[in-house]
Amino acid sequence: MSPTAGRTSRLDETFARLRARGERALVAYLMAGDPSLDATRRLVVEAERRGADVIELGVPFSDPLADGPVIQRAGIRALAGGTSLPRILEMVATLRAEVRVPIALMTYYNPVLAFGLKSFARTAADAGADGVLVPDLPWEESEPLRAEAEPAGLDVIQFVAPTSTPARVKTIARLARGFIYLVSLTGVTGERRELPKDLDAQIRTLRLLTTKPVCVGFGVSTPDQVAAVAAAADGVAVGSAIVRKIEEYTATPTLIEKVGDFIATLKDPLRAGPSAGSAGAKSGGRSGGRPPAPPPSSSSTSQRRWDAGHEGRPRVPDRPLRARALPAQSWGEARRSAPSGARRRSEGGRSPPPRGTYGLVQTQARGDGGNTEEGQHHRRPVDQVRLL
Repeated sequence: MSPTAGRTSRLDETFARLRARGERALVAYLMAGDPSLDATRRLVVEAERRGADVIELGVPFSDPLADGPVIQRAGIRALAGGTSLPRILEMVATLRAEVRVPIALMTYYNPVLAFGLKSFARTAADAGADGVLVPDLPWEESEPLRAEAEPAGLDVIQFVAPTSTPARVKTIARLARGFIYLVSLTGVTGERRELPKDLDAQIRTLRLLTTKPVCVGFGVSTPDQVAAVAAAADGVAVGSAIVRKIEEYTATPTLIEKVGDFIATLKDPLRAGPSAGSAGAKSGGRSGGRPPAPPPSSSSTSQRRWDAGHEGRPRVPDRPLRARALPAQSWGEARRSAPSGARRRSEGGRSPPPRGTYGLVQTQARGDGGNTEEGQHHRRPVDQVRLL
């Protein structure tokens, strides 16, 4: 049995409280250190005040394979300002005296490895972080981190992608703590004009396999899209749209106010009420009510029945990253040409991956018709990506 089997985390309490009120969670993403760590601290306080239920705090990294241009630029600015994982954890410790919302760190695996798994888990938990999301850590390789994070009281939040197989989804759902992050599309983060038409079906399928909260992210950027997703999910994660507001108002005295106003408009559709929510998984979908709150019974069987019914310091490239299949004979060449952060991991004793493992390549951003700015998509779901 897991050493934390009986533990109720701040994330658990938040989702239980919202569910009892018939509300959905707003997971607000902020890049730590953009435009500065002091500004990030004030933005977190304002985000909670204006309705954010969970703060997803990005850790800037030189090779952000899951992020689109908006968050890549934010990472560049944060790294240029000297933001680092230790400084972020110091800021979280300061924030804990000011905010009560759960804080989850969104980080790539290299900074965690460099910090040390045990040191990271204990320091993050002691600082007041509640969870960690690692988009380039597939569940097959997550056991060492989970072995340190769970005893420390740090929830390891898992990703499910549209292309994850039922067997993978079942395993990921079992391992997940806090909530499950459902990636809405097979691409990088960023604003989209429309969300996938089959998103409702993805959520319903996941509900058949787990009773854990499901939050949808990647591509959700407007209040209408938030309302559409909230008709089926327990929460909605918004990142690029918020980070774009920060970018837009960074040099103005109204930065905190303007970002707070936008967060408030995102939270409004998630509050309990007859007008909140809508059916369909694209903006402008037909209106409809929310799924009812689950029964108060603690029976896992009744819970399942209810659920079944319902983002060194090398410069970040200017172009977004995508994943591409590499044949086995290309391994050596791919490793030599990989971004520096990725190369460091490959030289740490890892054996070459089997045929079909994906490496990082750069591609010029091109619109795909439904996207406002993002470029080529990953060919592999986030929950399976690894750096070479």
